[in-house]
Amino acid sequence: MSAPPTSTFDSTTEQGVLRLSIAASFGVAAIAVAFGLFANSSLIIFDGIYGLIDVVMTWLSLLVVRLISMSTNVDALQSRLNQRFTMGFWHLEPIVLGVSGTLMIGAALYAAVNAVDALMSGGREIALGPAIVFAVISIIIESGLALFVRRANRSIGSEFIALDAKAWLVPYIDPAILLVVCLFVVVAPLGTVRQALSDILLITPVDLQAHVDEVARGIVAKHGFIEHRSYVAKVGRGDQIELFFVVPANDPPRQLLEWDQLRDEIGEALGEESTDRWLTIMFTTDREWTI
Repeated sequence: MSAPPTSTFDSTTEQGVLRLSIAASFGVAAIAVAFGLFANSSLIIFDGIYGLIDVVMTWLSLLVVRLISMSTNVDALQSRLNQRFTMGFWHLEPIVLGVSGTLMIGAALYAAVNAVDALMSGGREIALGPAIVFAVISIIIESGLALFVRRANRSIGSEFIALDAKAWLVPYIDPAILLVVCLFVVVAPLGTVRQALSDILLITPVDLQAHVDEVARGIVAKHGFIEHRSYVAKVGRGDQIELFFVVPANDPPRQLLEWDQLRDEIGEALGEESTDRWLTIMFTTDREWTI
């Protein structure tokens, strides 16, 4: 019996939430540009352009999520895609997050410059009627979507959705308040950009390194090995762990099945197995192989 089809905008899945966000962002952006031109409001126009940028970046996020999902699907291991990208697609996640966060900062800085220019030239007259109508509509829609996306992400735990939730929290007030808005927009994605750069540069997470070393030291003591060396990195949602154990040269020979059972023991000690964990465990009598 086949499983029921999954809804395009399923709020329980990462891809469903991102699709919903793309559709909503495009709709709000189009309305914002129209209202902004009619009301002569730089902030509303800025939000429309900002929304279009967000549509593109959320679409890229969705594409990366689909690629990661495909690469970890056992039934697709022999596909041409997996043969060309044998190390998976986790590395694309921090790249997209970093670019998306940087574009958010860049758009805010550009808008801030325009806001200063408007203030120095005596401000800008706006049509209050359309601006107020749009402000009310946008606050209701964006606040609702921000709450919805954040609530959906509590069970999903996606960095893409977390960044998207921040993008929905841009208020609508003209040039003087736009400076404050731009400061918020600049600060909001800084944490995401910092984490993305950390992932791209393969900076070792301290807590994960400590956990891996603790498990490895226990294995060394239990089985009488000489030492271990670990290499740990976090790339997007993927944890990459390489463990080398130096075995005494006079250690009694073991069957391959015993070494595999030892690898299973180490994997279980490290934590729950996941499709987002790349674990390599090697045993050698030569320390040079661990460097």
